[in-house]
Amino acid sequence: MDYIYAVLLLHKTNKEITEANLKAILTSAGVKADDAKLKGLVATLKDINIEDAIAKASVVAAAPAAPAHETKKEVVEEHVVTEESAAEGLSALFG
Repeated sequence: MDYIYAVLLLHKTNKEITEANLKAILTSAGVKADDAKLKGLVATLKDINIEDAIAKASVVAAAPAAPAHETKKEVVEEHVVTEESAAEGLSALFG
């Protein structure tokens, strides 16, 4: 996620998304940047309109989700034991 955050930060500040810029952001945040990942990310984002991707993600996130399943409400019966009912139970056991 750190790499994506760095891309979004560069995009938000209208900076070019390059390996060097990404590495500078990640390094300043204390993240050890992997050069292979940076190269792959920059190549992947070359043909992607980030603004459109953000808009599409926002639409998907804003759509209400239907519940996967209804949860059953359990009725919990409270069983109160009084001294009298306990004594009756014991007397039934021991006659």
